Amino acid sequence: MTFKKYKPVNASQRHLILLNRSFLKKVPLIKSKIVGLLNSSGRNNQGKITVRHKGGGIKHKYRFINFKINIISIGIITSLEYDPNRTAFIASVYDILKKNYIYILALSNLKIGDIIQSGNNTLVKLGHTLYFKDIPVGSFISCISEKHSAIAKFSRSAGTYSTLIKKTRNYCQIKLSSGKYKIVSNSGFATIGIVSNENNFLKILAKAGRSRWLNKRPSVRGVAMNPIDHPHGGGEGKTSGGKSSVTPWGKPTKNKKTSTSNNKLN
Repeated sequence: MTFKKYKPVNASQRHLILLNRSFLKKVPLIKSKIVGLLNSSGRNNQGKITVRHKGGGIKHKYRFINFKINIISIGIITSLEYDPNRTAFIASVYDILKKNYIYILALSNLKIGDIIQSGNNTLVKLGHTLYFKDIPVGSFISCISEKHSAIAKFSRSAGTYSTLIKKTRNYCQIKLSSGKYKIVSNSGFATIGIVSNENNFLKILAKAGRSRWLNKRPSVRGVAMNPIDHPHGGGEGKTSGGKSSVTPWGKPTKNKKTSTSNNKLN
């Protein structure tokens, strides 16, 4: 069963929709890959708030995920686990060649006991990591690296995947889940398959307290503030129109490029 059912015995459970994670391992398998995580609550080293709407949250620990698995390796999936730091599930893998354990992002339909491989001369199969030059056009891929020396940066959140559209001698063109096209090097690598927990977007928290558990503080609309607090504030009644959309610091929010991509191939 994908979803957990709750009886509407109170208001906070009436519209609550959570995912069933009973198939995941309760206790982390690799204790050496887990460290304590300090919550900054959106503040910098001077104690000033640089990211709004953050604070509180439940204490949890960080799992080190291996996002660069392009070296030759053969591993077996030993467990599927929940990671509080990301929307996707993670999987512990025992590397048969190096004889050690690592964490990777779990893929959909990946099960305990499955064999995964990476490196040259690897078959095109679910969970295998290959270079772009060896991946067929039209394949669904995730955990994508732009070049050989970089770590995987794209298609890492729950249910996301990219599609390999076109290949040339030196470069490949991929289509991300957002619909954006990117050009990557043929020496880059990617994992065959779709990231796990694809139903994560159907989750409904149903109350403000669950957002506070996730380190999210409430956000107040600018039109509900006073003129001294926000450029949208003030006015008689609900006056949302007639004002250009700006940030709390007066900078325009529309018709402005917000991408910070530094990909020189695009």
